[in-house]
Amino acid sequence: MKALNLHTLPLADRLADLAVDALIDEADLSPKPGLVDRRSNGAHTDMTLALMHASALALWPCLRQMAEAAEAIGEIGVPLRAALGRIGREGEAAMLATTGGVNTHRGAIWALGLLVAASALDAQAGPAALATRAGRIALIDDPGATPEDSHGVQIQRRYGSGGAREQAQLGFPAVITHGLPQLHRSRAAGARENQARLDALLAIMAALADTCVLWRAGPQGLATVQQGARAVLEAGGSATLAGRRQLRRLDQQLLHLNASPGGAADLLAACLFLDNAGSL
Repeated sequence: MKALNLHTLPLADRLADLAVDALIDEADLSPKPGLVDRRSNGAHTDMTLALMHASALALWPCLRQMAEAAEAIGEIGVPLRAALGRIGREGEAAMLATTGGVNTHRGAIWALGLLVAASALDAQAGPAALATRAGRIALIDDPGATPEDSHGVQIQRRYGSGGAREQAQLGFPAVITHGLPQLHRSRAAGARENQARLDALLAIMAALADTCVLWRAGPQGLATVQQGARAVLEAGGSATLAGRRQLRRLDQQLLHLNASPGGAADLLAACLFLDNAGSL
């Protein structure tokens, strides 16, 4: 039987596939400090690996619809931003229905939704250009948005951290400047793919003012995350014995603090999506 040529699938389907794959790959990546992975639930009492998988799969229709909207509208502007906001809210409702109300991927819907839309406008663009285009979309106010008092909004008021919204509006600097370069460096140094991806996560953690960490553990917790992530990379990364010792130490610290770098995890998924977008 003739093998299916994936390039015969509609672009929107392929983009949704890549985005869901990135979410599942992020969830499966182990050992992630403080996060749900194949070993444990990390600092979470309400999440499991199976729940993360189910949530990711539930977002496929939403992500495809975002790509389809970008293809149909064809340009960055208020109509596209309004469509993405509406579809994103519907996707969040589908996620919460699947998870029984647990917020597994709200930040990922935002980040990957923007990147999927940016890719649908020009699938041949490189990672930096896609991130910049996503940032231009994120800078437009969503006309359908209602006032919210989310954890991210409260953290912004309390500490001045812009969180996921600011990362997107700036063109995902934690991914483009830190995550992707570290992913490529670790691969070039001979690290296995799992180790290279862990190093990319750590590079993001070291640079990001993660609002998930700030919510759970405050500025001191964030300092622990950033310093601990840098210590792993400075010891040689997760491919080295010294790096793995530092990684275990960081994991223990985050469990003690009940801190989970969920914002960094969302951005790692964005990093993996951008890394694979060239396969389209």
